[in-house]
Amino acid sequence: MEIVVRTLTKSDWPSVLKIYKEGIATGIATFETEAPSWQQWDAKYVLVCRFVALIKGKVVGFAVLSPTSKRKVYKGVAEVSVYVSKMFKGKYIGETLLRHLINESEANGFWSLQASIFSENIASINLHLKCGFRVVGIREKIGKLYGKWYDNHFLERRSCKID
Repeated sequence: MEIVVRTLTKSDWPSVLKIYKEGIATGIATFETEAPSWQQWDAKYVLVCRFVALIKGKVVGFAVLSPTSKRKVYKGVAEVSVYVSKMFKGKYIGETLLRHLINESEANGFWSLQASIFSENIASINLHLKCGFRVVGIREKIGKLYGKWYDNHFLERRSCKID
């Protein structure tokens, strides 16, 4: 099964939205409870480093970066988001996307990537560790969703290519 990674375009939005909604439904992928419009989503993420993974021409996952701050000093720091369709979990799509995102982020001047992952989302934590992230700490009771407090593992990956 060949995984093709390419730049995400607006025409991918229906597929990306469907996958994002699957993530919302898990209760451990995001604190968001409603899917955004294309305009909201588009405004949230960095214009470069937006990718989709395709199998047989079908979008099965996506990876994007969001800025961590508007301050110029943090222009090379971004938060990673990786989502894979529930029908395609365990097929190295997340790893393929994250490794591609890492390479492209470095090519675009990002020196530090970070991820806040629900502590219950062991698969995502392990994916990030496998791709060179390290756990910086655990943010206890960082957010409340449907009346339940959740901890987040806070991970980061520092580029070896950018001084």
